[in-house]
Amino acid sequence: MQLFTHIGRYFLLMSNVFRRPEKWKLFFKATVQEIDKIGVQSLGIVALLSLFMGAVICIQTAANIDSGWIPLYTIGFTVRQTMILEFAPTIIPVIMAGKVGSNISSEIGTMRISEQIDALDIMGVNSANYLILPKIVGAIFIFPFLIIMAMFLGVTAGALIGVLADLLPLADFETGIQYDFRPYQVVYSLFKTIVFAFIIVSISAYHGYFTRGGALEVGKSSTQAVVYSIVLIMVANLLITQLILT
Repeated sequence: MQLFTHIGRYFLLMSNVFRRPEKWKLFFKATVQEIDKIGVQSLGIVALLSLFMGAVICIQTAANIDSGWIPLYTIGFTVRQTMILEFAPTIIPVIMAGKVGSNISSEIGTMRISEQIDALDIMGVNSANYLILPKIVGAIFIFPFLIIMAMFLGVTAGALIGVLADLLPLADFETGIQYDFRPYQVVYSLFKTIVFAFIIVSISAYHGYFTRGGALEVGKSSTQAVVYSIVLIMVANLLITQLILT
């Protein structure tokens, strides 16, 4: 029964979140700030992970090609497919759930236990809309840019390590990344990214918004936000892949 309580309360919260902002100027200002906090401040970790992952995929694929019957361009093809289909659109959001989700949950949870949210409600402000909607819009806007950057850096790192480590010529790697390329796979990945961005922010905000108690409960809410976000990302990934790619 507690599961249904959480589901009902979540949808009631979202119904309050998706209301017309009372002051558009404040809404746009808050959204820009969230884009900076959620996206711009995450550029470093996303770039670092993408570079190393692209390089590792290239090395591992080359190490497992033992047969002369398998062309070298398979390495470039594998790096491209892995980065576009799974690592960039799924693993990066999972990592972002830990970084961004915990931050959102703890921020809103701290506002709840310090009675700042209660003060907003007393003043007649829709606190859910005021606090959560800019975060959702900001994440949905900036996540696709992060994922596109991750795809590019991962493939580039794979090409560099392939050439520098003498695993394959650059021409073969280029052939691999061009072979059987389907643009709709990028669209599929970006669609997943938008869904995952909404899941991360809305679930994290939900746990923070309904935090009760003190500082200990804020920490618990942050942990729950990350765990449930990752679980729902995995479930959504399976459903979206089943619906779109099959």
